[in-house]
Amino acid sequence: MFKSNQTVVTEFLLLGFPGLKGFKPVFFLLMLTTYMITLTINLFIIILVSTTAKLNFPMYFFLKHLSLTKMAFLTTVVPKMLHIILKDEGRLSLYVCITQLYCVCICSYLQCFLIAIMSYDRYLAICNPLRYTSLMNSHVCFQVIIGLCFFVTILVSSEMIVIYRYDYCGLNSIDHFYCDFYPLIELSSSDTSGLKLQDFIISIITICLPFAFIIMTYIFIIIPILKISSVHGRRKAFSTCSSHVTLVGAFYGTFIIVYMTPPDEASSHLNKYRSLLYLAVSPLINPIIYSLRNHEIKAALQKTLADFRNLCPKVKKLCVLPLL
Repeated sequence: MFKSNQTVVTEFLLLGFPGLKGFKPVFFLLMLTTYMITLTINLFIIILVSTTAKLNFPMYFFLKHLSLTKMAFLTTVVPKMLHIILKDEGRLSLYVCITQLYCVCICSYLQCFLIAIMSYDRYLAICNPLRYTSLMNSHVCFQVIIGLCFFVTILVSSEMIVIYRYDYCGLNSIDHFYCDFYPLIELSSSDTSGLKLQDFIISIITICLPFAFIIMTYIFIIIPILKISSVHGRRKAFSTCSSHVTLVGAFYGTFIIVYMTPPDEASSHLNKYRSLLYLAVSPLINPIIYSLRNHEIKAALQKTLADFRNLCPKVKKLCVLPLL
């Protein structure tokens, strides 16, 4: 109705964390340190899985790609967030803002599907071990990754095209540290009811269905485990999926805290602080869980460290010889 009298918005202002004041340097160092540690640990998991023959299993193949998506998610959000913390605000063009949201959605949805596929891998390993190698070989795993990437990209692209075609007039301030879905479309002067319905359906497909699949999978896992007469056998069977169960709890726990809260004004304002849990805690905890609770990962890590210690004296000797 008043579009002709309003200024067309081509740039958005991310407000970040205006209440930090004297805590800004501490908060900046904390987020930077967490970001660097998380990237290092996830990168180490990727290298370890890629170079260790004993980890050449589907479970670790999907774990490697899960670490890749987490690194991509963090790199999409954190550098700009650190800039906003230092400058107290940040400016993004409409195209850059939508591109950031596009990458965030793809990485988040891919993580949901990857964790669900990992639960199916545990189901096959425990309940159908004789057919495990035929149903979960490297060719199948590669096809699953390609299929998931294609499927998620199509779903997210359908939303981003609509968001890009919307009109943005008047207000351009986003009370967040990155371009999140609802804070962005609330600034649109177009009718967003159709997009909200579309996002609700996509969320059911990409978040709720994988979570329901995980629950069903573990129901089918627990039933045969409880039928094992030996206590040692039950404990051993449970231990094969304990790391994944902890991963599911950490991922969906932070996800629910951030995105399943009532959509009132106070919740909207606090959502950016809750998002730090999903942004910083989950990507950091997940590789640590697999490093500490998984016997194969710990064995590969110990072997890598031992090889590195054995290599250091040889490298030192090679460096000293030319000087002599």
